[in-house]
Amino acid sequence: MSIFHPDKFLLIVGPCALETDAVCEEVASVLTSLQQQYPSKLTVVFKGSFDKANRTQVKSARGVGMERGLALLSHIRSQYNLPVTTDIHESHQAASVAKVCDMLQIPAFLCRQTDLLRAAAETGRCVSVKKGQFLSPFDMRYVAEKLQYFYAKETILMERGTTFGYGNLVVDMRAFDILKQTHCPVVFDATHSLQLPGCGTQTTGGDRCYLPSLSKAALAAGADGLFVEVHPDPASAWSDSATQLPLAQLPALVEQWLALWELNRTLPTINLA
Repeated sequence: MSIFHPDKFLLIVGPCALETDAVCEEVASVLTSLQQQYPSKLTVVFKGSFDKANRTQVKSARGVGMERGLALLSHIRSQYNLPVTTDIHESHQAASVAKVCDMLQIPAFLCRQTDLLRAAAETGRCVSVKKGQFLSPFDMRYVAEKLQYFYAKETILMERGTTFGYGNLVVDMRAFDILKQTHCPVVFDATHSLQLPGCGTQTTGGDRCYLPSLSKAALAAGADGLFVEVHPDPASAWSDSATQLPLAQLPALVEQWLALWELNRTLPTINLA
């Protein structure tokens, strides 16, 4: 099945880490309601990580593990009728994850790892790749070319901010036009772009208050969809507690995102090149 449909807004959403059954099911229930509310306008993909392999501290919680995580994702997929995705960090994980997930996600730090891209492409699943914080959007053409070379069935590129000095990220709205030159759908990772990495602390910080403005700016700039991490109680989340969106606020934002996305589609393209 194709994940991206040109006539639908793509929303990849879920908790940062796959935590408990209760957290995953609470999120999935809201996502199913949104999918049912906007069946002709919205494609919702449930996202959750079974392993947070790049935590700041060695003692930080990494997640439920691959076996338990894939079981949780399989349950969400079947019980809530949602496509699911998770990230892979090593090539040998691709085949097992592809048996459960409709899309494989390549983390930003690993976006240039040729063997990982190849393993993901060879599963026949959709592959989503986050632009590394250390790359310009122009550099993602080579990532897309690698996946094309390995006959990836479907490729989605994600903008997630660029390193700006120490401990900060900035989102360049020109990136969406640049990334679209690859002819791949482009999604904005709205929550990870809010991170304040490192900052001399023991965890990655961030500020979710900028989520509404940055996400709407990205849609106005031409993003085909959004990647958003949500949690019923972000303060208690295992990871990214500073940037995850409170689940209760998701429906109101989805309404705004859809309105802006639809408006942008009606506007004529003005080419100044």
